[in-house]
Amino acid sequence: MLEEGVLALLRGHGEGHLSGEAMSRTLAVSRAAVWKAVEALRRDGYQITSAPNRGYRLAGGPDRIRAGELAGALAGRTVGRELVCLETVDSTNTEVKRRAAAGAAEGLAVLAEGQTAGRGRRGRSFQSLSGKGLYLSVLLRPAVSLAELSQLTAWTAVAVCRGIQSCCGAEPQIKWTNDILLNGKKLCGVLTELELEAESAAPSHVVVGLGVNVSQTAADFGPELADIATSLELEGFSVRRAELAGQILAALDDLYAAFPAGKADYLSDYRARCATTGREVLLLRGDAQVPAFAEAVDDDFGLVVRCPDGRRETEIGRAHVRTPVTYAALVCRL
Repeated sequence: MLEEGVLALLRGHGEGHLSGEAMSRTLAVSRAAVWKAVEALRRDGYQITSAPNRGYRLAGGPDRIRAGELAGALAGRTVGRELVCLETVDSTNTEVKRRAAAGAAEGLAVLAEGQTAGRGRRGRSFQSLSGKGLYLSVLLRPAVSLAELSQLTAWTAVAVCRGIQSCCGAEPQIKWTNDILLNGKKLCGVLTELELEAESAAPSHVVVGLGVNVSQTAADFGPELADIATSLELEGFSVRRAELAGQILAALDDLYAAFPAGKADYLSDYRARCATTGREVLLLRGDAQVPAFAEAVDDDFGLVVRCPDGRRETEIGRAHVRTPVTYAALVCRL
């Protein structure tokens, strides 16, 4: 839509004015069309001032997720080169998978104001309050081995932490494998889903999805989650979701450019942020819970644990695969 192009130009121009003529040339439309787009943005809640012989200036706007807010920050990148911003969706991961099946190119990013069927690992539901969180998924098509792909979830956790920190200065930690914590409470969940080719079982594409709690209050979480979940707002970080989305998508693009050759950098950062090592954990083995002590993260992002009898084992985190796989789950005593 033309409004998104006008918004992207105004957002990218910062505090200065931008003339309607300049925008009309850039967007290849008439000045009257630019004026109509500006009026539409004003009706949507954007504060756009105008001055004779100077043009328009974006003075403020609502906390909305839309392509015009993000396009400038993602210009020239692979991740986010196609942006789909929705009011609501069942799940951003599911929407990306539908578009991937229809031939969408790598880098597609789907964002939504809210989700009606948000999902976490192992089939758990994910609370997705409209307008209060950041819910996004991206489509990747890396030409790498399954062994390398198994580490992508851990890489993603690092990228999300970096994006959040770049946006507002918060310093998140990681609960192995991929829960993002802030001050000991869950801030963000990551769900990585791998699709395999039916005939060859070779990787077809990967969907990386995440949900960040941005402005939820304790009341939004309710008594069942208030003690274990948090939001950026609750921790004293007030951010615009569009700015946060831009920073996280840029961090995911940096990840994609570095994957898998830049492993040493991401592994070092993962180890530094990992809140699980040095703690007692419970390993979930079917219906049983086995106590252990988390000693370290190995060179493949596995968690090295010491069992009560002294044996050491390595727990392996995996992307969710549409072919059933076996992996150990873990509950960390934080």
